[in-house]
Amino acid sequence: MADLVREIRFCLNENVVRWTLLIALVLSGLSLTNGLLDVKHQKAQIEFLKAETAADQSYVLPSQGDAGSAAYYIFHLTYDPPSELAFAALGMRDELPWKHRLRMLALEGQIYESDPGNPELSYLGKLDFAYLVSMVLPLLLIGLLFDLDARERRESRLELLYATSRSGERVLLYRACARALLLFVTITAPFLIALVLSNAAPVSGLSVVLAVAVHILFWLCICRIVTSSNVESVAAAAILFGLWLLFTTLVPVVGKYTTEQLVEVPDGGNILLTQRETVNDAWDLPAEATMNPFIEEHPEWQGRTAVAEEGFEWKWYYAFQQVGDQVAEPLSTALYEGIANRDQQMGLVSLFSPPLLIERWLNRVAETDVTRHLEYVDCAREFHSDLRHFHYQMLFGDEEFSEQIMTQLPQFTPCE
Repeated sequence: MADLVREIRFCLNENVVRWTLLIALVLSGLSLTNGLLDVKHQKAQIEFLKAETAADQSYVLPSQGDAGSAAYYIFHLTYDPPSELAFAALGMRDELPWKHRLRMLALEGQIYESDPGNPELSYLGKLDFAYLVSMVLPLLLIGLLFDLDARERRESRLELLYATSRSGERVLLYRACARALLLFVTITAPFLIALVLSNAAPVSGLSVVLAVAVHILFWLCICRIVTSSNVESVAAAAILFGLWLLFTTLVPVVGKYTTEQLVEVPDGGNILLTQRETVNDAWDLPAEATMNPFIEEHPEWQGRTAVAEEGFEWKWYYAFQQVGDQVAEPLSTALYEGIANRDQQMGLVSLFSPPLLIERWLNRVAETDVTRHLEYVDCAREFHSDLRHFHYQMLFGDEEFSEQIMTQLPQFTPCE
């Protein structure tokens, strides 16, 4: 321990270490500030939309005279609030939708809507703490360690250093550990401050701190294997940078391309088109063409689906909205199964890419990964199913439409 403390003091006297630590501190602070502001903005968006949705429902509902028009004109907000650790790993919340305004129409025409982002920024990646730890941290550590052994050999001090140090040949190992430890503290200290500012439970941040430690330890071992060999600093830097490119870029890109080729996923646009074509065609078809498939899905309404041969009826309208979803359901199921399958395959790819593995782990503990998105989609679908059940009681059943019954309108509750 005394040797490690001595090496820490020695490291802090070197300009390259101080500048690297300063850069790490600034980047860590910026990434966490960006994450905190993004989460704050998302929470503010949710509160604003909740208030606007409630005000809209209060304004629209009194002017509706029947169940069909009430179901048509009332919007409902579904959302997935950011977790307490989302500021550290924004994950898929930048790419996949986490809020929807739904009506009691065909769900497949609504569930794929999302806010368009900046494609250039999406390609480059967003500077959050997970990106810093997985992509930038190895470069900072390589910059601290690539010349550690070669400099002593170049200046003919290596044998003297071994002879005069009480730790002998382990002195450079202690020196490398000291630099890695300083980098670890510099990176994680702002995170712990952000953890307090976000009012998150301190224990929830342990997995993040552990992930940072494991990643630094991995790259420390790689750096020591390369730099302790009899290679010049330029060659060591080239080897380490090549390994960084291999683990952070080549393996993930090849893995993603291979996964996309092996696991086919239907296009969301085709699902939307299938649903809309089914709904549009229903206007020109006999009512039986709609009601028969509807009854297959909802046998409890057998004998209550009769509609007039001429004119418009809400029960017919919502029946073919339901049938539109039924026709698109196989494609929709294949889409979400494909997304889940691709994510599982990328989990296997990450075993060959520690930076990708760390990033996926951070997204997992922050609940911003693909799995969380699929859970939110399931939750939104369940809510839409509750809406249909509620309104079908008035459209097909014996419930009479009234303001009193509409006070029992289902309210969305975020998934746990």
